[in-house]
Amino acid sequence: MNEFKNRMVAQRQILELVNRKRRLKEELFGLSNKAIERWVSVNAADPSSHLVNLIKTASGKLFFLANKSQEQIFEDYRTTSQEIAKLTDAIATELG
Repeated sequence: MNEFKNRMVAQRQILELVNRKRRLKEELFGLSNKAIERWVSVNAADPSSHLVNLIKTASGKLFFLANKSQEQIFEDYRTTSQEIAKLTDAIATELG
C-alpha cells in the first residue's frame, strides 16, 4: 500500500506544479499519454519542449512503478522512485 501512496503523491505533486501556471487554458488532468497530448494541444504548448519531455519521462517512470511488484524489483523500484523525485524537482525548476 505504501508504494501506491508514494506513486499517487508523486503524481499529484507533478500535476500541482504544472497547473500552478496561471496562463493555461486547461489544466493537466493526469499523466497518461492522452492527457498529456490533450494538455499540449489545448494550451498550444511545444510538444518537444523541455517541460513536456520532463512530464512525459515522469509519466513513463510512474507507469513503470505502477506495473511492477516491489518485491520482484526492489532495486529498480527504488532507483525509479529516486528518478521521479529528481524529475519533479526539474519540473519545478523549469516552471520557475
